[in-house]
Amino acid sequence: MLQDEPTSAPSSADIKRAQKVREKCGRFRILTIGRANAGKTTVLQRICNTTEQPEIYDSKGVKIENSVVAPSAARGSHDIENELVFRSNAGFIFHDSRGFEAGGATELDQVKVFIEEHSKQKVLQDQVHAIWYCIPMDDSRPFTAAEKAFFSDCGTGRVPVIAIFTKFDALDNKAYRTLIKENISRKDARAQAPRRAVDDFEKSHLDDIYSRQYPPKGHVYLRDMNKPEAKCPELTAQTAAVLDGKVLQQLFVSTQQNNLELCIEYAVKQ
Repeated sequence: MLQDEPTSAPSSADIKRAQKVREKCGRFRILTIGRANAGKTTVLQRICNTTEQPEIYDSKGVKIENSVVAPSAARGSHDIENELVFRSNAGFIFHDSRGFEAGGATELDQVKVFIEEHSKQKVLQDQVHAIWYCIPMDDSRPFTAAEKAFFSDCGTGRVPVIAIFTKFDALDNKAYRTLIKENISRKDARAQAPRRAVDDFEKSHLDDIYSRQYPPKGHVYLRDMNKPEAKCPELTAQTAAVLDGKVLQQLFVSTQQNNLELCIEYAVKQ
């Protein structure tokens, strides 16, 4: 996590050093996993500071037109090897494990094979560097069979998994109603609801994935990602915190066009 003690802002030399890391090591590759309603695309758009849809390339780097991808996606057909790249920040390559809904063995095996094959790659850019597992909190059941199967059966080796609890504002609303029932004033209930939502969730549900054989390396709570001004610096910080090795950390922070100085400051501290 980010350290609390104050430090001087990174110099232009620090920024240039991080940019050189990116030029030498290539792009940062992330696998996203989650249900269709988990808000994955929205999170990626916020990270890349855009409202546009990503461009899609096959594993050989050939661009795939959306008119080709959309019908396949509608039929449930999807290639995890396809690369999603946002023009606003080409420093990232994303892969999407769509169809990861029911926790079936086929979908889980595809993810395992993908992680295993990319872990064998010699070139840093071709490896998978992090996994973001998006879990929406606007469902009556926080964890489905898919999430439970993944954290029970899918070892990812040195690739860290960050659990992203999206749409957490739904639990804020629930916490607000609970506080009102406890005779807390509306003003105080609004102020206390976000903290209460986290406390209640951590007491009742968080251990359900952290107690499994392959728990995430960290987690974040994301709220109101549907708002145009929304950012998610906590996801940036958590990802940098769990990366294995300084080169990977510097490669990751070199992609942070929106928050470059803060992220380099984190990397310099390590």
